[in-house]
Amino acid sequence: MRIGVLGGTFDPIHNAHLFVAEDARVRLGLDTVLVVPNGIPPHKKEYTVTPAEHRLRMVELAVRGTAHLRAEPMEVYREGPSYTADTLRALRDEHPGGEIVFITGADAVAEIGTWHEPEQVVRLCRLVAVSRPGMGLNDLKDRVPPELFPFIEVHTAPEIGISATMIRERVREGLPVCYLTPDAVVRYIEEHKLYRA
Repeated sequence: MRIGVLGGTFDPIHNAHLFVAEDARVRLGLDTVLVVPNGIPPHKKEYTVTPAEHRLRMVELAVRGTAHLRAEPMEVYREGPSYTADTLRALRDEHPGGEIVFITGADAVAEIGTWHEPEQVVRLCRLVAVSRPGMGLNDLKDRVPPELFPFIEVHTAPEIGISATMIRERVREGLPVCYLTPDAVVRYIEEHKLYRA
């Protein structure tokens, strides 16, 4: 069993996240991809993160009806900061003998030296960095501690110019976000008045 894990804040989840998950699933030969929203993201200091229950619900709505993507709530229900190492240990216990493939943006992987127990992260999983504009393998080599760099793979996916920041800003400005995120997520944002000024 090969299990992909797409971690992130997902504030909100959008179509680029879903495309990366499905593209990685097919190209990396994964049986399933777990989409894991952070409960308390330790690195998000630049803005107030939407409560985890809302972000988890949007992930559940986004993946509902998909064959190989599944929302995984473990970080939302775990107390304290959401550390990747803790999540990977829990998944290894849940799936003994399975291969865990952790998928995240190259921009996040560039900061792996600041992660909690980064040496454990690279030992607990196959770490796949999804390239971002201006952030490829050579950029990572310059920013990742040399002892961790050999454990990182780069997955190049087509660039889709959608970000959660863009969606939050568009909602604040009263602009449409349909086609940027699944319809069910658009409805949830409207019903719960998320991202308003």
